[in-house]
Amino acid sequence: KPLFPLNLVAFPGEKLNLHIFEPRYKQLIDDCLKQDRRFGIPSYVKNRIEFGTEVMITEIVKVYDDGRMDIKTKGEKVFKVLNYENPIDGKLYAAGELEYIDTSTETNESYQQKIIDLINELYELMKLKIRLDRETEIVSYNFAHKIGLSLDQEYQLLQILEESLRQVFIIDHLQKSIPTIKEMEKTKEIIKMNGHFNNFDPIDF
Repeated sequence: KPLFPLNLVAFPGEKLNLHIFEPRYKQLIDDCLKQDRRFGIPSYVKNRIEFGTEVMITEIVKVYDDGRMDIKTKGEKVFKVLNYENPIDGKLYAAGELEYIDTSTETNESYQQKIIDLINELYELMKLKIRLDRETEIVSYNFAHKIGLSLDQEYQLLQILEESLRQVFIIDHLQKSIPTIKEMEKTKEIIKMNGHFNNFDPIDF
């Protein structure tokens, strides 16, 4: 399978726009288009590649005179890289043998409602004019880039097989990060007050 390592985490169902400019990846995309093939985006995290997501090309948006391309892709299946060659014989790009991972999408309803409440609280704190309806269907992959996860945390999430366990991971992250954001907001308010005369109630001791 052709491999296009990136320093990001792509998730199943995610739409990812790519600008292709390196000769090896122009060749990779050309080959995938000619053979109607998917390619893998292994996440280049901690200076190695191990897990990633297979993607399909959904649209060639623009081809430039020098061969550069703007393309649209969509994530499909999670994989583990068993072995790879970089570059593969006769090509400029890497390719490898992949093991596809069966990821469950069955959600836990109570976790789902908890996540909606926490995301709404997060967005309100960040003054974002977005509010999720309680009927919103939450799929962990769809919100992974929208709740402040670090690259390492996104990579951990990609490796969790059960959706209910991914939900627990997201709940844990939100429950830890929201109090931190609240403290930051409180600190900002204190800083704003600094330099002004304020009436403080005397402490009775």
